[in-house]
Amino acid sequence: MLAMLCAFVLMVGFAVVLAKITLEPSPASVSLVHSNLRPGRSIRAYLDQPDLRDTVKQIGGNILLGMPFGILVPVLAPGARGIWRVLLLTATVMLLVEMAQGALVTGRAFDVDDVILNTSGALLGHLLVGRRLGRVHDRRAHDGRAHDRRAHDRRGSV
Repeated sequence: MLAMLCAFVLMVGFAVVLAKITLEPSPASVSLVHSNLRPGRSIRAYLDQPDLRDTVKQIGGNILLGMPFGILVPVLAPGARGIWRVLLLTATVMLLVEMAQGALVTGRAFDVDDVILNTSGALLGHLLVGRRLGRVHDRRAHDGRAHDRRAHDRRGSV
């Protein structure tokens, strides 16, 4: 229960950070941003630019932004612990965020590569940490069965 409470608090904190980063208007960027519907186009542009720091910021930042999904979803939603479910949930949420950016936020645009990079981050987070943290549910179920067996053994020995 404590693991789920901590994961919930972290997910709420993450949602606030996600909203702040992705849904804050940027009026100064209106003339600079363009929607991208072709997978790989923005990633290629990031990799082709001369400033390595900006490349790392754009690609790495989008990957990092997706990692909490891969880590926290398996703890919060035992039914969504599998890698495909985590990736589908992440892609869906990030797609909705990008659509909101493109449709509602001044100076922001829809970019399919952001969804790809965010989902890749969720995959990385899941593989590095999320799979193990998600097993908290297995331990809890196992502990419950062990408790049931001990109670049954005590009743049978009376």
